[in-house]
Amino acid sequence: MKLVDVYLERGPKRTFAGAVEWPGWSRSGRDEATALEALLDSAPRYARALKGTRLGFAAPKEVSELRVVERLRGDATTDFGAPGKYPKLDGRPVADADLRRARTILRATWRAFDHAADRARGKTLPKGPRGGGRDLDAIVRHCIEADAGYIGALGWKYRLEDGTTERQRERTHEAMLEGLAASARGEIAARGPRGGVRRKPRQIIRRSAWHWLDHAWEIEDRSRA
Repeated sequence: MKLVDVYLERGPKRTFAGAVEWPGWSRSGRDEATALEALLDSAPRYARALKGTRLGFAAPKEVSELRVVERLRGDATTDFGAPGKYPKLDGRPVADADLRRARTILRATWRAFDHAADRARGKTLPKGPRGGGRDLDAIVRHCIEADAGYIGALGWKYRLEDGTTERQRERTHEAMLEGLAASARGEIAARGPRGGVRRKPRQIIRRSAWHWLDHAWEIEDRSRA
Protein backbone atom coordinates (compact mmCIF):
# COMPACT_ATOMS: atom_id res chain seq x y z
CA MET A 1 0.00 0.00 0.00
CA LYS A 2 1.44 3.35 -1.05
CA LEU A 3 0.86 6.03 1.56
CA VAL A 4 0.01 9.64 0.73
CA ASP A 5 1.96 12.19 2.76
CA VAL A 6 -0.37 14.78 4.27
CA TYR A 7 0.11 17.91 6.34
CA LEU A 8 -2.43 19.36 8.76
CA GLU A 9 -3.12 23.03 9.36
CA ARG A 10 -4.93 23.31 12.67
CA GLY A 11 -6.86 26.44 13.62
CA PRO A 12 -8.99 26.93 16.74
CA LYS A 13 -12.21 26.09 14.85
CA ARG A 14 -11.15 24.42 11.60
CA THR A 15 -8.44 22.10 10.34
CA PHE A 16 -7.18 21.64 6.78
CA ALA A 17 -5.63 18.45 5.49
CA GLY A 18 -3.53 18.77 2.34
CA ALA A 19 -1.54 16.30 0.26
CA VAL A 20 2.10 17.38 0.22
CA GLU A 21 2.88 16.25 -3.33
CA TRP A 22 -0.53 16.97 -4.85
CA PRO A 23 -1.22 20.73 -4.89
CA GLY A 24 -4.90 21.58 -4.91
CA TRP A 25 -5.96 18.49 -3.01
CA SER A 26 -6.83 20.04 0.35
CA ARG A 27 -10.05 19.89 2.36
CA SER A 28 -11.16 21.00 5.80
CA GLY A 29 -13.11 19.74 8.77
CA ARG A 30 -13.83 20.60 12.38
CA ASP A 31 -10.76 18.72 13.56
CA GLU A 32 -8.01 16.43 12.30
CA ALA A 33 -10.22 13.38 11.91
CA THR A 34 -12.96 15.13 9.94
CA ALA A 35 -10.40 16.96 7.79
CA LEU A 36 -8.74 13.68 6.84
CA GLU A 37 -12.13 12.16 6.07
CA ALA A 38 -13.01 15.14 3.88
CA LEU A 39 -9.69 14.80 2.05
CA LEU A 40 -10.32 11.11 1.44
CA ASP A 41 -13.89 11.76 0.25
CA SER A 42 -12.64 14.32 -2.28
CA ALA A 43 -9.97 12.01 -3.74
CA PRO A 44 -12.19 10.78 -6.63
CA ARG A 45 -12.98 14.40 -7.57
CA TYR A 46 -9.29 15.25 -7.56
CA ALA A 47 -8.61 12.20 -9.70
CA ARG A 48 -11.22 13.38 -12.22
CA ALA A 49 -9.61 16.82 -12.33
CA LEU A 50 -6.25 15.23 -13.16
CA LYS A 51 -7.69 12.76 -15.65
CA GLY A 52 -5.58 12.63 -18.79
CA THR A 53 -2.50 14.24 -17.20
CA ARG A 54 -0.60 10.94 -16.80
CA LEU A 55 0.70 12.09 -13.43
CA GLY A 56 -0.18 8.80 -11.82
CA PHE A 57 -2.56 9.98 -9.12
CA ALA A 58 -4.32 7.04 -7.46
CA ALA A 59 -7.19 7.90 -5.13
CA PRO A 60 -6.73 6.24 -1.73
CA LYS A 61 -9.57 4.12 -0.40
CA GLU A 62 -9.00 4.35 3.36
CA VAL A 63 -7.90 7.05 5.82
CA SER A 64 -5.12 4.67 6.86
CA GLU A 65 -3.51 5.40 3.49
CA LEU A 66 -3.03 9.05 4.53
CA ARG A 67 0.19 9.58 6.49
CA VAL A 68 0.44 12.81 8.50
CA VAL A 69 4.00 14.10 8.19
CA GLU A 70 3.62 17.65 9.48
CA ARG A 71 1.29 19.71 11.69
CA LEU A 72 1.08 23.48 11.36
CA ARG A 73 -0.61 26.04 13.57
CA GLY A 74 -3.44 27.73 11.71
CA ASP A 75 -4.86 31.19 12.23
CA ALA A 76 -7.88 33.33 11.34
CA THR A 77 -7.46 32.47 7.65
CA THR A 78 -7.72 28.78 8.49
CA ASP A 79 -10.89 29.30 10.51
CA PHE A 80 -12.32 31.54 7.79
CA GLY A 81 -12.14 28.59 5.40
CA ALA A 82 -8.93 28.89 3.39
CA PRO A 83 -5.56 27.19 3.88
CA GLY A 84 -2.98 29.79 4.81
CA LYS A 85 0.05 27.79 5.96
CA TYR A 86 2.50 25.75 3.91
CA PRO A 87 4.49 22.60 4.61
CA LYS A 88 8.25 22.91 5.00
CA LEU A 89 8.76 20.97 1.80
CA ASP A 90 7.29 23.89 -0.14
CA GLY A 91 10.57 25.69 0.49
CA ARG A 92 12.43 23.31 -1.80
CA PRO A 93 13.98 24.61 -5.04
CA VAL A 94 11.86 24.02 -8.13
CA ALA A 95 13.66 22.00 -10.80
CA ASP A 96 12.55 21.95 -14.44
CA ALA A 97 10.70 18.66 -13.94
CA ASP A 98 8.94 20.09 -10.88
CA LEU A 99 7.86 23.13 -12.86
CA ARG A 100 6.49 21.01 -15.71
CA ARG A 101 4.50 18.94 -13.22
CA ALA A 102 3.16 22.08 -11.53
CA ARG A 103 2.07 23.53 -14.86
CA THR A 104 0.23 20.31 -15.62
CA ILE A 105 -1.60 20.39 -12.29
CA LEU A 106 -2.49 24.08 -12.58
CA ARG A 107 -3.81 23.64 -16.09
CA ALA A 108 -5.86 20.67 -14.89
CA THR A 109 -7.46 22.79 -12.16
CA TRP A 110 -8.22 25.51 -14.69
CA ARG A 111 -9.90 22.99 -16.98
CA ALA A 112 -11.90 21.60 -14.09
CA PHE A 113 -13.08 25.09 -13.22
CA ASP A 114 -13.93 25.97 -16.81
CA HIS A 115 -15.86 22.73 -17.21
CA ALA A 116 -17.87 23.36 -14.05
CA ALA A 117 -18.56 26.96 -15.06
CA ASP A 118 -19.62 26.00 -18.58
CA ARG A 119 -22.04 23.39 -17.27
CA ALA A 120 -23.53 25.90 -14.84
CA ARG A 121 -24.16 28.61 -17.45
CA GLY A 122 -27.78 29.64 -17.52
CA LYS A 123 -28.47 28.14 -14.09
CA THR A 124 -29.17 30.10 -10.93
CA LEU A 125 -26.82 28.95 -8.22
CA PRO A 126 -28.81 28.63 -4.98
CA LYS A 127 -27.73 30.80 -2.08
CA GLY A 128 -26.69 29.51 1.31
CA PRO A 129 -29.01 29.33 4.33
CA ARG A 130 -28.33 33.01 5.09
CA GLY A 131 -28.51 34.14 1.48
CA GLY A 132 -24.76 34.08 0.97
CA GLY A 133 -22.80 32.93 -2.04
CA ARG A 134 -21.57 34.60 -5.21
CA ASP A 135 -23.29 34.14 -8.55
CA LEU A 136 -21.34 32.41 -11.31
CA ASP A 137 -19.87 35.51 -12.94
CA ALA A 138 -18.78 36.81 -9.55
CA ILE A 139 -17.03 33.51 -8.76
CA VAL A 140 -15.13 33.70 -12.05
CA ARG A 141 -14.05 37.29 -11.37
CA HIS A 142 -13.09 36.41 -7.82
CA CYS A 143 -10.80 33.58 -8.96
CA ILE A 144 -9.12 35.77 -11.58
CA GLU A 145 -8.57 38.59 -9.09
CA ALA A 146 -7.24 36.17 -6.49
CA ASP A 147 -4.67 34.80 -8.94
CA ALA A 148 -3.60 38.34 -9.78
CA GLY A 149 -2.93 38.79 -6.07
CA TYR A 150 -1.00 35.53 -5.85
CA ILE A 151 1.15 36.60 -8.80
CA GLY A 152 1.92 39.83 -6.96
CA ALA A 153 2.83 37.89 -3.80
CA LEU A 154 5.28 35.92 -5.92
CA GLY A 155 6.95 39.19 -6.94
CA TRP A 156 6.04 39.07 -10.64
CA LYS A 157 4.78 42.33 -12.09
CA TYR A 158 1.27 41.96 -13.38
CA ARG A 159 -1.73 44.27 -13.53
CA LEU A 160 -5.24 43.10 -14.27
CA GLU A 161 -6.41 45.27 -17.16
CA ASP A 162 -9.86 45.94 -18.55
CA GLY A 163 -11.22 43.48 -21.06
CA THR A 164 -13.54 40.54 -21.38
CA THR A 165 -13.57 38.04 -18.55
CA GLU A 166 -12.28 35.38 -20.91
CA ARG A 167 -9.34 37.54 -21.96
CA GLN A 168 -8.55 38.48 -18.35
CA ARG A 169 -8.53 34.83 -17.41
CA GLU A 170 -6.21 33.92 -20.30
CA ARG A 171 -3.77 36.72 -19.48
CA THR A 172 -3.78 35.87 -15.79
CA HIS A 173 -3.05 32.22 -16.51
CA GLU A 174 -0.19 33.25 -18.78
CA ALA A 175 1.22 35.63 -16.17
CA MET A 176 1.00 32.95 -13.49
CA LEU A 177 3.05 30.50 -15.53
CA GLU A 178 5.57 33.18 -16.50
CA GLY A 179 5.98 34.35 -12.91
CA LEU A 180 6.41 30.84 -11.56
CA ALA A 181 9.07 30.08 -14.15
CA ALA A 182 10.94 33.30 -13.38
CA SER A 183 10.81 32.65 -9.64
CA ALA A 184 11.95 29.04 -10.09
CA ARG A 185 14.94 30.30 -12.09
CA GLY A 186 15.90 32.69 -9.29
CA GLU A 187 15.04 35.79 -11.31
CA ILE A 188 12.81 37.26 -8.57
CA ALA A 189 14.39 38.50 -5.34
CA ALA A 190 13.30 36.73 -2.17
CA ARG A 191 12.33 40.09 -0.66
CA GLY A 192 10.49 43.03 -2.14
CA PRO A 193 11.82 46.62 -2.29
CA ARG A 194 10.28 47.32 1.14
CA GLY A 195 11.71 44.20 2.69
CA GLY A 196 8.62 42.01 2.59
CA VAL A 197 9.19 38.28 2.08
CA ARG A 198 7.84 37.04 -1.23
CA ARG A 199 6.00 33.75 -1.62
CA LYS A 200 7.88 30.77 -2.97
CA PRO A 201 6.73 29.07 -6.19
CA ARG A 202 5.45 25.90 -4.52
CA GLN A 203 3.39 27.98 -2.08
CA ILE A 204 1.72 29.90 -4.89
CA ILE A 205 1.11 26.71 -6.87
CA ARG A 206 -0.51 25.07 -3.85
CA ARG A 207 -2.74 28.03 -3.00
CA SER A 208 -3.83 28.77 -6.58
CA ALA A 209 -4.57 25.13 -7.43
CA TRP A 210 -6.65 24.75 -4.27
CA HIS A 211 -8.56 27.96 -4.97
CA TRP A 212 -9.58 27.07 -8.52
CA LEU A 213 -10.57 23.54 -7.54
CA ASP A 214 -12.43 24.64 -4.43
CA HIS A 215 -14.59 26.98 -6.47
CA ALA A 216 -14.99 24.45 -9.28
CA TRP A 217 -16.42 22.00 -6.75
CA GLU A 218 -18.55 24.74 -5.20
CA ILE A 219 -20.08 25.47 -8.60
CA GLU A 220 -20.73 21.77 -9.19
CA ASP A 221 -22.36 21.30 -5.81
CA ARG A 222 -24.50 24.41 -6.00
CA SER A 223 -25.62 23.77 -9.58
CA ARG A 224 -26.86 20.33 -8.50
CA ALA A 225 -28.72 21.63 -5.45
